[in-house]
Amino acid sequence: MTPGKSYMTTEEIRPLAERSDPMGLWLLLHCWGTIALAITLFALWSNVLTFLLAVMVIGSRQLGLAILMHDAAHNALFKTRAFNEFAGEWLCGRPILAELGTYRHYHLTHHRFTQTDKDPDLVLSLKFPTTKASLKRKFTRDLTGQTGVKQLAAQIAMSVRLAGDDEAVKAAASDFAQAFKARDLWKSFPVFIGVIVLMGLIGSWWWGLAFWLLPFLTWFQFVLRVRNIAEHGATEISENPMQNVRTTKAGPLARLLVAPYWVNFHLEHHLVMHVPCWKLANMHKLLVNKGLESQMRIADNYGQALAEAGWR
Repeated sequence: MTPGKSYMTTEEIRPLAERSDPMGLWLLLHCWGTIALAITLFALWSNVLTFLLAVMVIGSRQLGLAILMHDAAHNALFKTRAFNEFAGEWLCGRPILAELGTYRHYHLTHHRFTQTDKDPDLVLSLKFPTTKASLKRKFTRDLTGQTGVKQLAAQIAMSVRLAGDDEAVKAAASDFAQAFKARDLWKSFPVFIGVIVLMGLIGSWWWGLAFWLLPFLTWFQFVLRVRNIAEHGATEISENPMQNVRTTKAGPLARLLVAPYWVNFHLEHHLVMHVPCWKLANMHKLLVNKGLESQMRIADNYGQALAEAGWR
């Protein structure tokens, strides 16, 4: 049963769940266009500040690609199934070394068993609340590339172990602590490397390393961790869909650098998982207007969400 049906009628859910091909295309163009604009800004005004801004914006849009792949995993990015599968796989997942099919299996299991002992993501949320010192160490590893390098090395090792072995893939699926591991990394690497090469051909030879690999190893890892903490960190270990997940309010700066494409409305997403990301804000307003806000776990900003997880 869809958890949201306990709080909304079918007539209220139906328009929220309507998908759109034009909107799916716009979201893809917006994501890749923002990446292009960040690089263009640096090309026009090359300095340390525009370089750092480009790395942060592109890292957040790499998370944006992951979010759009996530929508595709729920068949919500495009109305047309063929568009949804192609875009989710090749325009969103593969450029960040992820695979739609493996992610879909993993993620739907998370939805089915959210914050229970069968939730494959429970290992992530059980770490919180923690100490501020622990969070500082984690964020330092993320921003210095240590997490990214470690994850990439583990991803390569897992890809080698699972290559061509469907039974091994099934057996290992429940062990994927990192949701963006590719089942067959060698199919994703050409796309990932292709983005790097293309950036180098458009600008200086090092642009791809600086504006795709570096954000991937640093800012993307940081915002991915912040997202994971805000969504389920220090929430209730129960089957209560209003308390085992958190929605975090986000202003313009947070949406630019940390929470693109309405990813902050995570409680709403868990209530009705096939609602497209661009309609989650409308669902939030509907729930608030129904007088349900007091029942919902909501953080006023990401600072509050992190404080609940230990950043005090």
